[in-house]
Amino acid sequence: MADLINSDVFLAFSTYATIVILKMMFMAPLTGYFRITRKAFSNWEDTAMAKNDPEERKKMLQTNPDVERVRRCHQNDLENIIPFVVIGLLYALTGPDLSTALLHFRVFVASRFIHTVSYVMGLPQPSRGLSWMVGMITTFSMAYRVLTTALLL
Repeated sequence: MADLINSDVFLAFSTYATIVILKMMFMAPLTGYFRITRKAFSNWEDTAMAKNDPEERKKMLQTNPDVERVRRCHQNDLENIIPFVVIGLLYALTGPDLSTALLHFRVFVASRFIHTVSYVMGLPQPSRGLSWMVGMITTFSMAYRVLTTALLL
């Protein structure tokens, strides 16, 4: 176990996993920012900024396309980054070549940042779809390595 923690592959994995996890965590306050600036809330208690005006508070209980876009981007992060972290850890345990591992980790992280910019800014397709696909293929590539290594044992 100490060898794994001291390995360059594990250090690289830890670094890039931390970057994408922090990026994913950033999406929650970004959603909050969009909710506040667009005055679009899901829960009655969140409309308290309107103080005692019940009609104004009712107007704030709405969906907003900008808020929903950021929220869906965050959901997509959850659906893609968590598998990357789990499979990436297993991948690091297979002892891949450092350059190959760095390629996997860097491509995945770049694809998630491009995906987020494409999603939040509403860039035309296929920018978002391609960036999602690149990240998914990268994760599947690591999973393939994990499975083929495990099957050879």
